[in-house]
Amino acid sequence: MDEHLEIVDNVKNSQKNPFRPHLEKDACDEEVIHMIKKCWTEDPTERPDFQALKSIIRRLNKDNDSGNILDNLLSRMEQYANNLEALVEERTADYLEEKRKAEDLLYQLLPKSVASQLIRGESVTAEAFDSVTIYFSDIVGFTEMSAESTPMEVVDLLNDLYTCFDSIIENFDVYKVETIGDAYMVVSGLPVRNSNLHAREIARMSLALLNTVKSFTIRHRPHEKLKLRIGLHTGPCAAGVVGLKMPRYCLFGDTVNTASRMESTGSPLRIHLSTKTKEVLETFKTFLLECRGDIEIKGKGKMTTYWLIGEQQHHASIAPDPKKDVITSTSKDVRETNL
Repeated sequence: MDEHLEIVDNVKNSQKNPFRPHLEKDACDEEVIHMIKKCWTEDPTERPDFQALKSIIRRLNKDNDSGNILDNLLSRMEQYANNLEALVEERTADYLEEKRKAEDLLYQLLPKSVASQLIRGESVTAEAFDSVTIYFSDIVGFTEMSAESTPMEVVDLLNDLYTCFDSIIENFDVYKVETIGDAYMVVSGLPVRNSNLHAREIARMSLALLNTVKSFTIRHRPHEKLKLRIGLHTGPCAAGVVGLKMPRYCLFGDTVNTASRMESTGSPLRIHLSTKTKEVLETFKTFLLECRGDIEIKGKGKMTTYWLIGEQQHHASIAPDPKKDVITSTSKDVRETNL
């Protein structure tokens, strides 16, 4: 056994000068030696297949009665090789399928550009972004509702709601950062920068989510409506992958905190945003905004904030009526709804 392992190691480690057994010239017929050497040549295309070997062996053993035995042996070896190839193909297909599933799962947990780096074995460095827009939302009265519901009812509620939300945000250039309990966090402008379009994408997404939640039905409380509270803020932030066992793409910076404050100081079924977000949205000249005034923000002092009412439709020759032409669409296309 040790000799066999030594031979295998020699074959594996002798790449420049391939290791092969030594054959004495008078050990057997010269034609047999030539056939053996062709079978172990380095170039696989030069090696004879089983049909060629059968022909050579029949020719070499034409005067020998053991031809049938050799034919039988070669047939068995050929069958074994074919079975081995089929098994290898099957195992390779299984491996590729599992690899695809693992990659798909990673793409759901992390941004595609970041996940692709990890799959290639590259390290993902944290990155600073000059301007992004962050969305926070939660459900007003969720704690009380949870206390009056069974654990399964709470799970079903959040699963139904956020499965619905997830299907909507796919229509916008945004990245879902995480959900913690009833909190939902989305960002636009990273990891792929999109100029100042991040504010527009988050604003349109917010209007779509707000419009959807108004008609959302709670399974165990069909007559009760969810009161979604939304907050937006625009500013710089840093982002990077944290952890190895369960890696998460996390956002850091004061922009995250301020967006969270916009949500917590907002009102049910309204979109609350900061002056920074309002200034970027004004560059698009389509969004309907309403000044809320100065409010006290924890850790920030007084801030002037705004409500996002909707987005006007574009008309070539007719000026839009702010009371009617408002976008609350679930897609990037503009659709009309009356407030």
